[in-house]
Amino acid sequence: MSDKHLGTDSYKGVRDFYPEDMAVQRYIFDTWSITAESFGYERYDASILEPSELYKAKGAENEEMVNEQTYTFIDRGEREVTLRPEMTPTVARMVAGKRRELSFPIRWYSIPNLFRYERPQRGRLREHYQLNCDIFGADHYTADVETIALAYQLLIDFGAKPEMFEIRVNNRLEMRRCYEEAGVSDSETQNRITRLNDRFHKISAEQYKVALNEIVANEVITERIYTVVSGSIPEDTNEVVEGVRTLGIKNVIIDRSIARGFNYYTGTIFEIFDVSGENKRSMLGGGRYDNLTAMFSDEPVMGIGFGMGDVTMRDFLETHNLLPEGLSSTGPEVMVIPFDAECNLPAQKLASELRRATTARIATDISTKKIGKKIGDASERNVRFVIVVGENELTSQSFTIKDLRSGEETPGALGIIEGVINTR
Repeated sequence: MSDKHLGTDSYKGVRDFYPEDMAVQRYIFDTWSITAESFGYERYDASILEPSELYKAKGAENEEMVNEQTYTFIDRGEREVTLRPEMTPTVARMVAGKRRELSFPIRWYSIPNLFRYERPQRGRLREHYQLNCDIFGADHYTADVETIALAYQLLIDFGAKPEMFEIRVNNRLEMRRCYEEAGVSDSETQNRITRLNDRFHKISAEQYKVALNEIVANEVITERIYTVVSGSIPEDTNEVVEGVRTLGIKNVIIDRSIARGFNYYTGTIFEIFDVSGENKRSMLGGGRYDNLTAMFSDEPVMGIGFGMGDVTMRDFLETHNLLPEGLSSTGPEVMVIPFDAECNLPAQKLASELRRATTARIATDISTKKIGKKIGDASERNVRFVIVVGENELTSQSFTIKDLRSGEETPGALGIIEGVINTR
């Protein structure tokens, strides 16, 4: 490569979206939106830039996250800003800002672009899009039930079967009671145990016990907590899980190792796992955060929500062969092909008239290629119809439209051509 030329690779950990990739992304986004709105959710959005203090405000752990895992910089006005790594603090800020104008409970969703500086790996990049769904102003446990039911329905609407995934539920408040009963009352020690639990399925039982004993420094307490976290308590359940089952959702269990990394969760937390051997991982997660808006006001608004990333969503769809066949880009359905350069402008005029009379996507091939090559290119791009425009067609105002799928040709005036396109 010449020294004067730039490289064509994208920045490490981010993606380029070619038309075929955009077709998949649009399918994912459209399905997310349709399902969320079927539950009464309204869409919102915000800037990707936030004051860094929004993420540092919840304590030392969050400040460490900002310093080490985010894209944070000083702007030209000497303000410290961060490319948003998550959406929940942003929506909490927005709700707190208009809390007296809103009629609670509210259901909001968004599909933001998020950024984190971390090691790229399968299912985890430095930027991704994420569906966020939240309910604010509902403190009854049935809001938790509805949130989990929405997450379940999202996967079902992609064609997933319940046996392909498992919903695992826990509760931060119940776990704190468990720690206290085991003999751990210090909140910081409890937080350290929670962070360890987040790694429960990534390390061995012995490694977990060693790390836990380093935190509590008591083998009896270690065994008590391990018994709970490992799921050794028979018939362990709660009202949220029972409520979800009442809705006919059976692939839901209590999993006391579910921790979720953020300290702002206060009650129910949950994750959905792909149970296939090829993609055995968490696909989405969320929980209840009743105190997050207290950063902005003395009148907190309780909330519960979850996030589902587009990277893990696509991995799930591909693993289970759930992407629809024939999923294509938004390329042209009709290609108007000028016979020569002299016919380019008249061909564009014809295309304009067809767009006004139909809903088809119509383009004009104004390249200098030969007619046969233009038709071949249209076929390779999955164009449905081609219309060749030459002097004879322009003089007679009679055109021939060819269906590249069936090979059928239909001659006629503009109205006939429009009718063929409209019945596609």
